[in-house]
Amino acid sequence: MSSSATTDGIRITVKPSYWPERSAPESGQFAFMYTVEIANEGDAPAQLKARHWVITDATGKVEEVRGEGVVGRQPHLGPGERFEYTSWAMLRTPFGTMRGSYDMARPDGTRFEARIAEFALTLPNSLH
Repeated sequence: MSSSATTDGIRITVKPSYWPERSAPESGQFAFMYTVEIANEGDAPAQLKARHWVITDATGKVEEVRGEGVVGRQPHLGPGERFEYTSWAMLRTPFGTMRGSYDMARPDGTRFEARIAEFALTLPNSLH
């Protein structure tokens, strides 16, 4: 159930999974890990400056998260380079979705939004 999108040569692939050790379903806490791979498949360097996530639970409640970099870093990616990290999100429902974008900068100062395609956060066996 991964997602993948490419913007201006930057491919972002996300692989989510349920995190039972961090979850407490009886208390309405469902934790999900997601691993993100950012790959520069273009011919120009780029640096990830900021992130924007839109997290939607099964009731339609939306939470937006914005911040500098990812996991405390603002990785530079030359052509052919990749950066991978793992993070997590908490939902109050057993399923939901995430999507977003990364604010990317080129050495010449131009900026663009690299799209993160929507992906599902799903408790195993909760959807049939």
